Amino acid sequence: MDGDVELLVPSLVIDEFERNRERIEQSMTTSVADRFRLLQKDLETLTAEWHRPGFEAINALAYEMPLIGAMAMRNFRDILELLRAGWVLEPSDAERLGVVERGLAKQAPFHRHKNSVADALLVELYATAGGESEDGTYCFVTSNHLDFSVENGDQRLPHPDIEALFDGESSRYYLGVCGLQAAMVDHYDPDEFREILDVSDFQENPRTLDAILEAEQEFFDRVWYERSVLHTYRYEQGESDETPEQYKVSKDAQARVRERRPDLRLCDSDFEWGVSAAAIGDI
Repeated sequence: MDGDVELLVPSLVIDEFERNRERIEQSMTTSVADRFRLLQKDLETLTAEWHRPGFEAINALAYEMPLIGAMAMRNFRDILELLRAGWVLEPSDAERLGVVERGLAKQAPFHRHKNSVADALLVELYATAGGESEDGTYCFVTSNHLDFSVENGDQRLPHPDIEALFDGESSRYYLGVCGLQAAMVDHYDPDEFREILDVSDFQENPRTLDAILEAEQEFFDRVWYERSVLHTYRYEQGESDETPEQYKVSKDAQARVRERRPDLRLCDSDFEWGVSAAAIGDI
């Protein structure tokens, strides 16, 4: 966004992301594939005709699994690139000492009586980054409401132990993906932010299995028709040893293909013929 927004990225976030990336990628792609297999197996036992569209839809989506996996991998790569391109925050002795003091006082995120050292370090790093600068607006965005948000209340508000870090103007607290979007809307003019989303939103719309099979059949028909017409032409010119019966079968088959594909025509050039043949792996 032209440098208007900069990510503050504690180094431990990058370390944790890379440490768990392979496991999460595998679990995401494997779990999706397993669910599709189970659905296919269940639907195969259904014999009612009205079940057929559902089975065919699931079967077609199963062919898109490689793309789903590839998209998941690309998302992880994009996120990691964003994190590495941000302002990487390395903890100093001062931040580590702040974590210890916070733990001894049982202040959030230590209020839940668990090992919250990493979470507390995030708070201390944010406090330092925001406290050392007088320009710009700082935002703490998290989905971890259990450790950082107020208990038994509006989770969009910070826990009382850390609420002093947020004045609502130069330093703000946001929760989850909706909070992140709200932070961006607060920073940008709403129309400008909507325009940014429209420009950056890229959706892959792969062809369905039915569309792929139909395109494959179309190319097959075109190549077959071209060759069949050539054979019948040679027969008509007396250059073929085909029998009259074979000739009639060929002409009848050509008529059926033309009926199925009214726009069917012969190739205009060797190049067009080569493209059609190559598309079905015939050359």
